[in-house]
This record gives sequence, C-alpha cells and structure tokens, in this order.
Amino acid sequence: MNKSHHLLMDDLVTRLRRGQLSRREFLARSSALLAAGAMSGLPGAALAQQAAPKAGGFMRLGLHNASQNDNLDPGSWSTSWTGASFNGGVYNNLVEILPDGSVAGDLAESWEAEPGAKVWRFKLRSGVTFHNGKSLEAEDVRQSLEHHMKPDSTSGARAIVEQIETIDIEGSDTVRITLSEGNADLPYLLSDYHLSIYPALEGGGIDMESANGTGAFLLESFEPGIATRLKRNPNYHKNNKPYLDEVEFINITDATARLNALLTGEVDFIQDLDIRNVAMVERSGDFSVQRVPSLRHFTFDMDTRVAPFDNPDVRLALKYALDRDDVIEKVFLGEATKGNDNPVASIQKFYHDMPAREYSIAKAKEHLAKAGLDQVSVDLSVAENAFAGAIEAATLYQRHAAEAGININIVQEAADGYWENVWRKKPFCAVDYFGRATVDWLFSTSYVTGAPWNSGWSNARFDELHQTARAETDEAKRAACYAEMQEILRDDGNVITVAFVSWRNAVSNRIGFGEVGGLMPLDNMRMCERWWVKD
Repeated sequence: MNKSHHLLMDDLVTRLRRGQLSRREFLARSSALLAAGAMSGLPGAALAQQAAPKAGGFMRLGLHNASQNDNLDPGSWSTSWTGASFNGGVYNNLVEILPDGSVAGDLAESWEAEPGAKVWRFKLRSGVTFHNGKSLEAEDVRQSLEHHMKPDSTSGARAIVEQIETIDIEGSDTVRITLSEGNADLPYLLSDYHLSIYPALEGGGIDMESANGTGAFLLESFEPGIATRLKRNPNYHKNNKPYLDEVEFINITDATARLNALLTGEVDFIQDLDIRNVAMVERSGDFSVQRVPSLRHFTFDMDTRVAPFDNPDVRLALKYALDRDDVIEKVFLGEATKGNDNPVASIQKFYHDMPAREYSIAKAKEHLAKAGLDQVSVDLSVAENAFAGAIEAATLYQRHAAEAGININIVQEAADGYWENVWRKKPFCAVDYFGRATVDWLFSTSYVTGAPWNSGWSNARFDELHQTARAETDEAKRAACYAEMQEILRDDGNVITVAFVSWRNAVSNRIGFGEVGGLMPLDNMRMCERWWVKD
C-alpha cells in the first residue's frame, strides 16, 4: 500500500468518524481502494515510514495499564502492557497477525487442516531455541495450550481452547489439534496473546518462573506495576530482528505525566494521547501523532448476576439514557464513532448494520416502568485508565440519565489494580475492549455463556446461534446467524457500547516503524520486534 492510498484511507476513516460519510458510503469507497490493491486484510494500516530499519538503540515506552498484580502466568494477562512486553517481547505464539491483518507463521512454519477444519496439523519451525538454549519441541506447544484447558482455568483464552478435544504429538516437530467441531478460524485464534509458548516441565505443565521464552528479547528486569526492561535476544529465529538492543516499558497512569515524559525525552512513545493535546503534539517538530484504525471500543458493562442489572428492561433504560453524541463531541472531540450496544466494528466482516440507538429520555422511562420502577440508583466504577476519557464520559452520562430518573453515583476507583479488582468484580464499570480479528473470537471471549470475560450475561438463543455459525460453511447462513446475535446483544446484552476509536499514540521522530497493525494495540503487540531507532 503506497503513501497516497494510505492518505485516502485515512481520510475516509476520518470522514466516517465525523459523520460526513454513511457506513454504506465508507464501505463502498474503501472497497474500491481494496479492489485497487491499496490495502489487504483487516483494518489497522497506518502511514508507513520509509526509512530502512536500523540495528541498535534503546526505546522507552510510556504505557498506563501495568499492575502490581502482573505476573508471568499467560492466562492472567489482560492489558497491552503484559501483551506487548511478555507475549510480544519475551515469548512467541504458533502464529502471528501481520500489520495488514493477515495471519503468518511464527513458531509454526506451516499448517494445514483436514477437510471440515476439525483436525489441524502445525509443523514447527526448525532451529528455534528458548533463551536458555533448549530446542523448541512439540511437547512445549502441547503443554502451553493445555495450561489454559485445565478444568479450573480462569485464563482469558479459555473460550478458545474449550473447543480443543485433543492435542497430539507427531514426531518432535508436529502438533495435531483436534477440535470438537470444524473451525476455519483456528490459526487466527492461536494468535491470541495469552497463548504464548513456554518450555514444558517434566511431568507436565509449563515453566512460568524463569521467563525462558523464544521471543525477540530476554527479560532483564520486572517490577510489577512500575517497569519492565528487555534485552535483545541474539539468537532470535527471525532474520535481522529485533532491531533494538533494549526496550523499557514505564508505567505512567496520568495522561499529563505521560505527555510530559514524552516532551522531556524520558520516553520515546506514549499510548492513548489525550485528545486535547493532539494539536500541540502535531505542531511540534520532534514528535508525531499516530492514529491507527482499530476494532477498539469503550463500554460500560453491567453484571447481570446483580440487581437491577438482571432485569433486561433496566438494561435497556440505561442504554437509552446515554447521549453518545454528546460524549463523542465533548470527550473525544469528534474522533470516535458512536456505539450501538454491538461490539462488532462497522468495518469488520459480518458487521450487521442496525438503526442507531438514539438518546431517549421517554424510552428510558418507558423501560423503567416496564421493570416496575419510576427511578433507580446505581454505582458506576471508573478510573483514568479504564479507558481514555472514562471519568469525563461517566460524568456526562450521570447528567444524561438523571432526567430519566436514573441516579448514577460515580465511584472513582484506583488506577492500579483496576483490571484485577474492578473489572468483572464491580457490577457496573467502564471497560476498554481491544476487539478481536474474527466475530467468533470476539463472541467466544466475552459474550457466550461462561466466557472468561463475560459478566454473568447468558442468552440461550445467542449460544445456539454461536455454535451454528461456527460450524456453518455457507457464508450467507453464517452472516444471518451473526446478524441475529448482534441484535440480541443490542437489545438484551449487558454491555453499553459508548464509542469505537482508533489507537491514538504519540511517538518521537527518532523512532522508526513500518506499517502498523491495529487489530490489537501496540502494532498487534509486536512493536518491540518491529520498530527501531533511526539515529
């Protein structure tokens, strides 16, 4: 994709966000670019810098979602900090998602499925070693995947591996995975950042103590909630990578402090640049703003195991009581697309276009009345790192809902430990969802009954459609299943989707990078091995 195509696509995305293009117009025009060969795969391409990669140098990253509870158990990871530093730095997966959204081999050299996509074989790349010199073997892969399959597993990847019936070894370099039913998306699913490959222990299990991975970097130091420092792996299996000698992740929760760290040279990159500081950074000569189209969305999640969120009419009242246009204008300054209580992004395959849910005090009151209420009080937990602008969005929501007899008490939680102590623990809270490359993956992780990131919501029809769609090979029938599922989520689900946003970061001009992936944060969690220092 050349520079002019990138600029055209960026312009289309911007106009869509601002409401200057309908979704139909956006899809038509972006499809024309696709047909011209302008862009391949899924969304996420950013304007590529043209300088050739250069070896050496030290890059410092200012992120905001580290926790004192962070650890080396891959099943516990839930943030871009652990995803990019551990999964994208110290370890590898069988496969990875490239910046253009396609899937490619990482530790797997190749793979193939038997007819029906129920049985898969992954052949491992030869010559790959762990940091301690041990050769990668098929048993390491089996034990790493089975770590998430334990009956008492709370892993974020549990919903992915639940469909695996058996994992068998064919020689030292081939893994055969048999699923309970066919799934053509399996290679995409195995790129999940929880599914890092660890060395197997004798007698079963994986070594989670020594930080002994196959990744581009060795773990030099790790202070949970504070900083992580990585050092280049000289024996990495990818030619010429990584380019950097060292990478340091520094946790800076406050957005203003992150910006100051960038401007003073303490860090070279910050994530989630405050929208109010974009113009200042863009005017500078030393830094640039990076906008990467994504599947990311900000939400307010309700735990349906707790009253009053167990009542679907109360949930609908809360959905109608949010003026999303007001939030987008005042909190995101127009740089967002309005949510519709549907987690599937409008630029994603199988997206179902439905009438937008508009702010309506009358409908909010109507649904409260159906629930037998004329007013209701709820606590909404937020923190600065729940999502960019979460506190401001909650404050506006409080005002919007008050007119419908809904009293929202804002509980400002501690940023440190928010994802361990608040998310899925408090009954109503702000959440930052990255999205997932496929609709099946998205629903499996957060919405089917018992999914690891589901806050108690259960809908039998939704679950039935999910199983039907996964096994369906007819695209039209599969699309019909996913369309009905999105309608169920909009009308019965427990998630209020506030807005969809791009990844918005600020980066020093001394840092080089190519096309930037946007399906996951931080160049699909791979910025450590893909980026470089130019001087």
